[in-house]
Amino acid sequence: MASATSWSEDNFSCPICLDVFNSPVSTPCGHNFCRTCITKFWDGRVQYKCPVCNNLFQTRPDLQVNTLFSEMVDQFRSSVRVTEQPCVEPGEVPCDVCTGTQLKAVKSCLVCFTSYCQTHLEPHQRVAGLKKHRLVEPMDRLEDRMCKKHNQLLELFCQTEQVCVCQFCTVTDHKSHPVVPLKEEYEVKTAQLGKIESEVQQMIKERKRKIKEIKDTVDISKKDADREIADGVQVFTALKRSIEKWQDDFNQTVKERLKSSEKEAEDLIKELEQEIEDLTNRSSEVKQLLHTEDHLHFLLTFRSLKDPPPTRDWTMVELRPPSYIGTLRRSLDQLEETLNMEMKKVPDPRSALKKCKFLFKDVTLDPNTAHPRLILSVDGKQVCCGDRHQPVPDTPERFDRVVCVLARQGFTSGRHYWEVKVGDKTDWDLGVACRSVNRKGKITVSPAHGYWFLSLRDRTDYAFRTEPATPLALCSRPSRVGVFVDCDKGQVSFFDVEAKTLIFTFVGRFADAIHPFFSPCTNKSGHNDAALVLCPVAAAE
Repeated sequence: MASATSWSEDNFSCPICLDVFNSPVSTPCGHNFCRTCITKFWDGRVQYKCPVCNNLFQTRPDLQVNTLFSEMVDQFRSSVRVTEQPCVEPGEVPCDVCTGTQLKAVKSCLVCFTSYCQTHLEPHQRVAGLKKHRLVEPMDRLEDRMCKKHNQLLELFCQTEQVCVCQFCTVTDHKSHPVVPLKEEYEVKTAQLGKIESEVQQMIKERKRKIKEIKDTVDISKKDADREIADGVQVFTALKRSIEKWQDDFNQTVKERLKSSEKEAEDLIKELEQEIEDLTNRSSEVKQLLHTEDHLHFLLTFRSLKDPPPTRDWTMVELRPPSYIGTLRRSLDQLEETLNMEMKKVPDPRSALKKCKFLFKDVTLDPNTAHPRLILSVDGKQVCCGDRHQPVPDTPERFDRVVCVLARQGFTSGRHYWEVKVGDKTDWDLGVACRSVNRKGKITVSPAHGYWFLSLRDRTDYAFRTEPATPLALCSRPSRVGVFVDCDKGQVSFFDVEAKTLIFTFVGRFADAIHPFFSPCTNKSGHNDAALVLCPVAAAE
């Protein structure tokens, strides 16, 4: 028998990987394969056949090791000198056959589903059966590029079902569907992906801007909170000192009254003790005289002892305890008076606004912007929602889907303030909007889209319209709302006029002229049909 070294590499090459056998095993039909290659070849298949002779097995065969052949393979492998090759570069398709250091693949076989370097491609260029295999430029993950049904390269794209197909698919399942080369669809999808990427970047930009808005709001809130805490510390420290002083004065007053009562009692007791002492002495003298037998001495002394020593009539004398009634009440009255004085020192937000020069604006509604269902008063001071559309021209300025209206007046700088009577309405929106906002179709309302306004829904749900909305918890339900805008600071504030309290403040940036914004919302079958009314600010003073 010829030795292993006298045979060529073809005699010791696996028909699947075309490399020297690695742990060779034999099938029942007598063909040899690498254990890993034949195992991988049969995995996931329903029928099991020999890759060489196509002999079909009823069950998955038990692979046997040919001991003699394995020894010959080992002998051949040891006789072959393995030369170190350079590594495949990043981005290049590696050879699937190379062991150890992988070389760059120069071709991929669509029959073997394997990519080969120049060395391992040689059998495909020499062996007659392998020459018939279809070779293409190197491709990674060939099994994913093949049609599972026809075992052909996926070269086309079905535009109807939006899937990759092979040539055979176009005459079977996709016969009537329009198909194009993958490159053509790739260019279309690349353009779409570019648009999507642009939209995604815009969304990222908007969200970053939103993060900045939120952080700015938090910073402003923190500064306001710090300032409020500092003012509170100052006021409450003063009140604490006052309370401590009132407590000291109260304690001192009570103690002085107690001390005076104790002094009076002490004086009375001393006087009583002195009379007791005098009476005791007289009693001794009387007892001594009773025992004398000197008649002359008795009679002479009796005159001076017959009358008791002078004393006070104590029957009408009593010690009255001091009255503390009203002392605590007077101290608390003083405390209340001081608290009221401190309350007057706390600035009323609306009063502070009135000190601003050129602040109050005579705002009127712009009928050219009003939604067709809105009904405006002749003087432009009231707006409510009707049951049907009004016969008005569809101008570019008019809102056609959201029942809202802007004011005629627009602001680009300065500070401005106006008040709106909302009464008992169940729903409304108040605030400002940029002149350039979209007014047609569905509108996204948020500062990022040019809207800054406060909303009421279902009588109790107050919110500032951000994305998502910022819910607000109000102590009382305002019937008159004041709106303050500082264009230079990008600030919008809302006030409960009657309660004289700040509802909410938002600080951002106005990219355009802004206009007062009003929405009475739909009338809800008569449950929200009251009008929003612009009020003269002077009437609230």
